[in-house]
Amino acid sequence: MLSRLVLGLGLLSATALVHPALAADARTLQIFVSKDAQSLTLYDGAEAVATSKVSTGKPGHTTPSGIFSVIEKQKYHESNIYSAAPMPFMQRLTWSGIALHESNAVPHYPASHGCVRMPAAFAKQLYKMTAMGVPVVITDAELTPEAIDHPTLFRPDMPTPPALLSEAALRPAIGQVPVQVAMNDVAMSSREIPAATPPANDTPIRILITRRSQREEVIDLQTYLNELGFAVGEPDGLLGSATLQAISDFKLKYPVEPTADKSPVSDVLLKAVYAAAGKGTPPNGVIMIRQGFQPVLEEPISIVNPGLALGTHFFFVHDVDFETGSAAWMGATLPNTLSRATMTGLGISSLESSIISGTPIANALNRIDIPEETRRKINAMLTSGSTLTISDTGLGPETGKGTDFITLTRG
Repeated sequence: MLSRLVLGLGLLSATALVHPALAADARTLQIFVSKDAQSLTLYDGAEAVATSKVSTGKPGHTTPSGIFSVIEKQKYHESNIYSAAPMPFMQRLTWSGIALHESNAVPHYPASHGCVRMPAAFAKQLYKMTAMGVPVVITDAELTPEAIDHPTLFRPDMPTPPALLSEAALRPAIGQVPVQVAMNDVAMSSREIPAATPPANDTPIRILITRRSQREEVIDLQTYLNELGFAVGEPDGLLGSATLQAISDFKLKYPVEPTADKSPVSDVLLKAVYAAAGKGTPPNGVIMIRQGFQPVLEEPISIVNPGLALGTHFFFVHDVDFETGSAAWMGATLPNTLSRATMTGLGISSLESSIISGTPIANALNRIDIPEETRRKINAMLTSGSTLTISDTGLGPETGKGTDFITLTRG
């Protein structure tokens, strides 16, 4: 751990950074930027190991707040937007032009066109330490991640130890010769239980838990309409003419109660299609996985009390122990007050439980129900440096090809 080699490193406004050669595993690095404090703090796992002053976007060019990751690195880059302005040791966060980079002008107040400017020495050393995919969290007020232990969080599955045969199982049948078996009176010790197997691909995974969008709902609708004999073609999440015709044909065979909701895909229609296909209740949440900037898994989940906001929460796991089946998670809640229009569109009636009162992280985790089979799949992929984002607003507009999940809390 980097912190063991750092003595007296304080969170100062001046630059402070350990030597990059000490970074044994870039996967456990996390970057937190505070726009209020105009500071950047580098974490190695749970430890804050370096800090620097920065300059974020000035009025009219505000740096967006949210959860990002490094998606491109260039030792020398020139701006495509601002007259080929030099951006040495550039670490890109969005394809629309937001990045961390070196600058000769870092006055410790907002002064950039949206990027995060860093002093030259710090930018160079940070560039050497980080790798592609390093998470970057940008907030208004300064955030400090805290240790989180909750059963909803993922951890390696411990293999089930071999069951000892019971006395009843060893009792011979009538007419058979009795067989003597030496029984072990002591349960198998933890040292004898085989450890969980590390995943073959140790690239950290990015997990997003959010509400299901109309895209996921339409894909399910198309899949089940096909199964019921109403042909829509390949499910693509788009409400094309074939899908609209299949919905109309479905309603003729399976009467759907009229509602005030005039959307082609209403909750009543979804429930009717699920019921006709024998699929139970439509899920209201989704969990998605990306690895190496590529989508690798998408599964439905349930969100309890969907009328309450989940909030926006970021977690990272810095120590996955396959011997003990444990994982050390850190987490932080990002302020994200939703507009009334967004709340209406998401079916949210209150922000109270997850953002304003009580323990927002625990409140959110308590309301997420992940199917056991899905949990096993994710547990098997977990490595140190993996992250989890919980967000009401789903895939941010910056999320796309060659990115991790990008969640914006303020544009």
